[in-house]
Order: sequence, then structure tokens, then C-alpha cells
Amino acid sequence: MEQTGEEFFHDFRQELLAGAEANGSFQLSEFMEAIANDLVETGFTEGFELCHFRAQRGMRVDGYWFNDEGVLDLFIADFDSRNELASLTRTEVAAAFKRVANFFEASANKGLAGELEVTSPEYGLARQIADRKDAIRQVNLVLFSERTLSEKIQALPDTEVAGVPVAHQIWDISRLHRQRSSRSHKEPLDLDFEQMFGKGIACLPAHLGTDAYQSYLMVMPAEVLATLYERFGARLLEQNVRTFLQARGNVNQGIRATILNEPGMFFAYNNGITATAQSVETGMTDSGLAITRVVDLQIVNGGQTTASLFHTRKRDKADLSQIFVQLKLSVIDSLQSETVVPRISEYANTQNRVNAADFFSNHPFHVRMEGFSRRIWAPAQKGAPRETRWFYERARGQYADAQSKLTPAEQRRFKAEHPKPQMFTKTDLAKFENVWDDHPRWVNLGSQKNFARYAARIGSEWEKSSDAFNEFYFKRAVARGLIFRATERIVSAQPWYNGGYRANIVAYTLAVLGDITKRRKESIDFLGIWNAQKVEPSARKCHRCRVGGRERRHHQTTARHFQYFRVVQEGGVLDEDTGSYRRHCQSSPARVLRSTCSAG
Repeated sequence: MEQTGEEFFHDFRQELLAGAEANGSFQLSEFMEAIANDLVETGFTEGFELCHFRAQRGMRVDGYWFNDEGVLDLFIADFDSRNELASLTRTEVAAAFKRVANFFEASANKGLAGELEVTSPEYGLARQIADRKDAIRQVNLVLFSERTLSEKIQALPDTEVAGVPVAHQIWDISRLHRQRSSRSHKEPLDLDFEQMFGKGIACLPAHLGTDAYQSYLMVMPAEVLATLYERFGARLLEQNVRTFLQARGNVNQGIRATILNEPGMFFAYNNGITATAQSVETGMTDSGLAITRVVDLQIVNGGQTTASLFHTRKRDKADLSQIFVQLKLSVIDSLQSETVVPRISEYANTQNRVNAADFFSNHPFHVRMEGFSRRIWAPAQKGAPRETRWFYERARGQYADAQSKLTPAEQRRFKAEHPKPQMFTKTDLAKFENVWDDHPRWVNLGSQKNFARYAARIGSEWEKSSDAFNEFYFKRAVARGLIFRATERIVSAQPWYNGGYRANIVAYTLAVLGDITKRRKESIDFLGIWNAQKVEPSARKCHRCRVGGRERRHHQTTARHFQYFRVVQEGGVLDEDTGSYRRHCQSSPARVLRSTCSAG
């Protein structure tokens, strides 16, 4: 049975409260990250960094992200931990966007950074805006609201702030509900070619003799493709292809050379694009059949061609008017899209030099991890009445789908066996693993780019030997996740923590911990953490540690393995030679972190 808006609001609020308590974070931060994680997964934005700032001069910002294509996303919250679902009016929307626009303008043109504390997240953001002003080609102002948008509000016109084009987006609770309730767990793009470009795109039907699905061959003008990518970015790309593109880079130099030097030969040289859609509308023109509208267009092969067209037009001022691209479009209804679209994407990409299968949710690695997560019971915590499982979500929305057809009683049982805090995704797994395997910089690139690098690494290791990815690997990954989340809670609870850079602090803290144990030829007892299902807060509790091939008992790395808890708690610096820690000249961890990052 489909949830009503009121039911979804209630469930979302309870998840929010539970998440804030479990993560040791403020409800506002949990609210922002909960919605942002959904949007990152579906390609609406590449990443998200918390940054809460309010000023009496009518300025506010709650988060941001700079992408590699000159786009800045600025996020602002409408959140007051309301108990009941309420309506969001046009006046309130306009006021919210005005406050975040004021922050951008003050940062870009009025030297706002000079008025802010240099260790604060808002200083870092204001300074980046000022430094990057000439490179920012687009600003997206995004409002997250726990209320439902008034039906009187239709479209929000684009504007300009500080000489930069600005678009507005609202993600209210109803829009979030629609996205999570959709079969694909994402908001489909609805492209009206006649409205956007004045005419449809010529096509030939290629599905004669079959009712299984519709397919079309199209000759797509390069200008249209580049414009679509400029407007919608990675949302045009099927999720696995989006990850694949991030691993390889946006611009292919061979494609760029053809665009600049031999545009007339582009159609002959290029392999073309493969895409899927949920539905299409066609119409007859003087020159034949044309597609006038496409719902849920996803490019499953040819993402680099599309991105290269856009970037070459933007950076090199290339003329795309004489360039056309072959496009094969398969229309797959929503009932089949969950299984068919990833398969089309995988088969269409098998010719790529880098093993594209590494990025797909049906890769044997992800299937094996999913199997472990459904089969292995986690030990009950001390005082808990039952064992539980850690639910690995190898494909987006699996946790929700597993409950969708259950009765209320069955749902309660499912949640008791698979608590929501024990659900983790592919991008979570990549974060847990990379931070311990000497790649904290990857983790700080954002979840999608970090996953791309993790997938490439795991794909290579899987080809050499898949035996290493066994039950111990799964249990160790969960233990690493427990440490990661415990460190997040510790950071959030510290008096010096000012609401920013938590992801960076956590990633580099754990990376340092891992490096110290390797230098001392010791290892952390991950299996012990799995068995306890928590990280012991005391640095005096004994555990076993393997040193130089033999086991010995000692205090739980007194000022060793878990010394980082004291370092993080007190804002200090660890001396790797002596194993001692000290205060860092009264500097905050944010300042220390920035100096560390800039140094290497």
C-alpha cells in the first residue's frame, strides 16, 4: 500500500530523530544530509558539504558543493522540527532564496570572508567563492524544506546574482516522497524538445515485429546534446555510467580534436550514444517522424561523448552546428527498467578499455557482499535480546523495496532484524574501505568520485583473486563502518567542533590511525569490534593484537590504536615517533586540517 504524504512525513521525521541521536548530530544537520544523500545518489548534485551560517543582515547558507564544471550548488534549509505537515508559501520561498543569494553576492563582491573567523566553514566557503568567482558559470540555489510546497507556486524564473546566472530548485517533503516512491527511486527528467528547441528530433522506428519494447534511431544535433548536458549535467547519465565517467574524466582528447579539427567527420568517427527512456511522444513532420518528448532519458553509453561536446563548446568556443551524433533509444517501461536498464548499460559498455562492469551493481563483488549481508547474523550487543543483520544495499532503494509488499507486522519484524542504522550502501562501503586503505583524499572528493576509485581498485583485485572477498572481508568492512560512525559522533560532540569539515576530520583521523598501526607492524582487532558490535570508548580495555606474527595481550593500545579518540576530542596533534599527543598551539582542528591538506 502506497504511503500518504502525512505518513511519509511522520516516517521521515522519526528516521531523522533516530539518525540524529545515533550519529550524535543536530537535527538540522541530519535533515540536510538525509536529503542531500538522496540527491547525490540520483545525480542531482555531485556532493554536499555542511556549512551552517546565519547573519542578521539577511544572509544564510546551510551547505554547498563546487563541481568540476564551474557549477556551485548552494543549499538552504527550511527546517524547524515541525510535528505536523505544513504548507510552504511563495513569500517564504522568496525570502529563503534572497538570504542565500545575499550570501553569494557578499562573498563574491563585498569581501565577506574578511569579516569571518578563519577557522569557520563559512569562511572557507566565502573565500572559495571570492577566489573562484571568474570560474563559476552557474549557481544553483537549492531549498530543502520539511513542509509541502504550495500548489500556487509553479515555475521559478532564472535570475542573475553578482553577474552569474542563477537557477532555483525546491526539494520539499512532497517531492522527496515522490522520488523515494518511484520505482526507479529517482525523479525522472521530462524533456519537451518542441518547447526547449522549437522542434522535435528526427527518428526512425527500429522495433518492427516486436511488442516487447520500442526502439528508435535518431540523428541528434550536437548543440542539443551539449545544451541538455549544460542544463541537467550528470542527471542525464545512468548511475553506473555517471560513476564510470567520473573515473575516466569528462573530456576525451580524441573527441575534442575531432570537434575542433574535423567536425564534418564526427558522425563517421564517433561510435554514437545508447540511451533509454520510460516513454516517448512522436509526431509527423514534413521530413518524417520526429520524437517531440522523452520521459526519463538516461544515457547508458556515450556519457564521455556528451560531456566532451559540452566542455569543448564551453572551453574552446567550438562551433557544434555542423556536428551530429547517432543515438539509439530504447523505450523501457518502469516495470522493467530496474533490471533491463542496468543490463543494457553493462552490455553497451563492455568494449571500454577500463572494465566498466566494475561499476555495476550486479558485479559479482556486490552480489557476494549482498549475499553475506542477508545470511550473516551480527552478534547481539550486550543487553540486546536478539541478533541482527547489516543490510547491504547494492542497488538504490533495496531497503525500501524489501518492505514495500510486507504487512505492518512483517515490516516491524524486518526492521527488528535489519535496523535502519545497520543499512549501508555501495558508497558507504567505499568510504569505510578507502579511508583505511590509505586513500583519505579520495573519500574527500565526494561519495560518487570516491566510489569510482574504489570500484576500479576492487575490480582489479577481483580479477587477480576473488577469494579475498570472503566473510572476514564483510565483517571487517562492517567493523570499519562502526569505527567510522563512532568517530563521526565523537567529532560532533566536541566543544571545539563548529559544524564544518567533519567528513574531512574523520577521514584523515582514521587514515592516520591506520598508518600508525602499519608503521608499528600492528593491527586493529576488527573481528573483536564485529563481535562487540560497537567501539569500546575506554582506551584501557584489553584486546588481542597481532604483532610481528605473534599474539600478545596489552592494554587496548593505551595511547596507541585508539589514541586518536583523545587527539580528536582535544583538538591536538599526534606525534607519530613518540606516540604522544599534544595541543596544537591553540589551533582548531579545522585550521590544522587545512594546513595538512595544503601541504600534501
